[in-house]
Amino acid sequence: MDWSLVLVSQGIESTIERVPESERWQLSVPSNDYARAVQALRQYHVENKHSTWVRELPAGLLLDWRALAWALVMLVIYFANAASGDAWQQAGLMNNRLVHAGEWWRPFTAMTLHGDVAHLAINITTGFVLVGLAMGAYGPGLGLLASYFAGLGGNLAGLIVYPETHQSLGASGIVMGALGAITVQSVGLTRGAARDIILRALCGGFLLLVLLGLSPDPRTDIIAHVGGFGSGVLLGIGLALSRDRLRPMIDHVALGLFAVLIVATWALALS
Repeated sequence: MDWSLVLVSQGIESTIERVPESERWQLSVPSNDYARAVQALRQYHVENKHSTWVRELPAGLLLDWRALAWALVMLVIYFANAASGDAWQQAGLMNNRLVHAGEWWRPFTAMTLHGDVAHLAINITTGFVLVGLAMGAYGPGLGLLASYFAGLGGNLAGLIVYPETHQSLGASGIVMGALGAITVQSVGLTRGAARDIILRALCGGFLLLVLLGLSPDPRTDIIAHVGGFGSGVLLGIGLALSRDRLRPMIDHVALGLFAVLIVATWALALS
């Protein structure tokens, strides 16, 4: 399936066939496309060598275990807040009135805060998988930064929609942003059967948004969830259409920028 998508993206029609004698699968291409197909697949393997941190899941998705570092950041900030007597929470939670008053860092810091252990556990367990998949799809730096900025988009949506009395915290915007980004990771494939794959992925992503992000619990910040998902879709489309050019150049820069934003916004919040 992976090979067929590579060939489809290059305009080479292929057929996935089962070999009855060996019960294995093979790709058939027109004889005049054979040399070009082999070259495309060799280049695909060169460009997609995975580090020891990346594992392929049965569905063909890639999970980057370095998402554990993101989960560790959430844990460290949670316990730092607990040790401070909730001083970090008061300094960093999303507060529309204070953001309008000039405390612009709050939409950033609020994404790393959690109200209790249950809230933290849900976000880091679900988030590890979804953020890890985004990192696997786009690279550890770009996938993580896209999820982070998508979560920021969710908080900014809340800033626009909710009244000035609104307050919120939590990494669920990042989690929904990662979901949005991986929903559109195949959008760069625009030929033949690839369109069906993209449509199925979009349907699956929206269903997961409904399941995970639109809970009837009154504490659920639906605007942040939908805003994060939508922002993740937009960022994911941009990355999917340009990943081959961008990922090798700026993935490490993106990872560094994520770390700088975490440290800088919290330094401002606590100063």
